[in-house]
This record gives sequence, structure tokens and C-alpha cells, in this order.
Amino acid sequence: MNKREFIKLAGLAGVAALGNPTGIIAATPASRKGISVLDANAKAPFELPTLPYGFDALEPHIDKATMEIHHDKHHGAYVKNLNDAVKGSPYENLSLEEILAKVKADDKAVRNNAGGHFNHSLFWKLLSPQKTTPSDKLKTAINGTFTSYEKFQEIFNTAAKGVFGSGWAWLIVTPGKKLSVISTPNQDNPLMENIVKERGTPILGLDVWEHAYYLKYHNVRAEYVTAFWNLVNWTEVDKLYAAAIK
Repeated sequence: MNKREFIKLAGLAGVAALGNPTGIIAATPASRKGISVLDANAKAPFELPTLPYGFDALEPHIDKATMEIHHDKHHGAYVKNLNDAVKGSPYENLSLEEILAKVKADDKAVRNNAGGHFNHSLFWKLLSPQKTTPSDKLKTAINGTFTSYEKFQEIFNTAAKGVFGSGWAWLIVTPGKKLSVISTPNQDNPLMENIVKERGTPILGLDVWEHAYYLKYHNVRAEYVTAFWNLVNWTEVDKLYAAAIK
């Protein structure tokens, strides 16, 4: 997305706030029932998950307007487009994780939108307004792999800042149950066995598409990457790590 498109979308979001937006799935209010933030076993029709916190809960590090647009518009569009893409296709009766494991590079609509749905569903869960820290077990693994927590942050930050254009930075557990930091372009993720060079189970991810940070940080991605560490939900990362090494 270029800056002109982003600004146009932000303006549309402001207009939508005055009435009922149409054409894209809207967020379900937290007071209403919705699917879990990450349900990788769900099958089509997929649904936009509710956020586990308010749109303004991550301020000042991520602003309310960005969260509203990012969740309602961008993630909502991935859900809508994924449902359209899998309808009548060999992917229609597969779970989200099964789609990611089987999708081919040339199945572009399914690849982009299944990745977008999974990546964002996970991302919301990896953020928290509450201060958390890694467990001793995860710290030991991080120190053993990267020599120190600070070196791990440096490597992760470099991966996030080094993505050319749009994409994601990941901390994964490899098939050999080791930690590794990788990046992927666009909405690809390390569960896409037929696409990524280094596959694994993602336990931490950072969205570095411009729509994730442009309203607040403009083109200074590095500041957004630094701010991200104030929001990491290490409790969730620990759960994902424990499950991945079993």
C-alpha cells in the first residue's frame, strides 16, 4: 500500500465512524460473543475475531485510529476475501492451518488472504496493554540461542527493519525445536510449507506493513519496531513456546 492509498483509507474510516460501514466485515464489539482471537481449526466461512482489548488500550505505542483501521478494515478485508477465494475451491473444507500447510505460491488469493487472516489473528493476541516478561524457561532458550535477550532483540529488530516493502518479522520454533528469527514478505508466514524457506511454528510476530504504523510513526519504521517491545504479550508467547516444544 502506498501513502496515498493509506491516507485515503484512513479518511474512509473516519467517515465510517459516523455511520455504519458497509462492504467489509466490521469488528464485533467486545461485549458480544465472537470467535476466539486465534482459531486455526475453524473452517470457512471464516469470521473476523474480536480484539481482546479496546482500540485505545495500546496507546501511546499504537494509536486508536490505527487499531480501528488495521483491525476493522485491513483484517476484515482479508477475512472477506479469503471466504470468497476458497469458495468452490479445493481449500473450501480445510481448516486455516490446513490451508496454510497446503497452499501453493501461485494460489495468490488464498495465499495472501489466508496468511493475512492468520497473521493478524495471532498478532492481536501477541499484544497486551499489560506489562509482561518472558518466563525463565523461554529466557534460557533465548539466551542459549542468541547469547542474550538484548542480542535477540537486536536480531529481531534488524529482521523487522530489513523487510523490503511489506511483511513480517517472526520468532519461530523450528521443526528441530530450536528458536530462530526470520522474516517473510507480504502476508506469508512460517507455516506455509510450500512457500517459505525456513518453516516453523510462529510464537512472536511483528507486522511491518505501513498500515500497522503509518498514522503515528509515518515512514519511521524503526520507532514503531522499538515501541513494539512495550506491548509484547510474553504470557501468550510462553504458551505458544511450551506447546511448540512438546
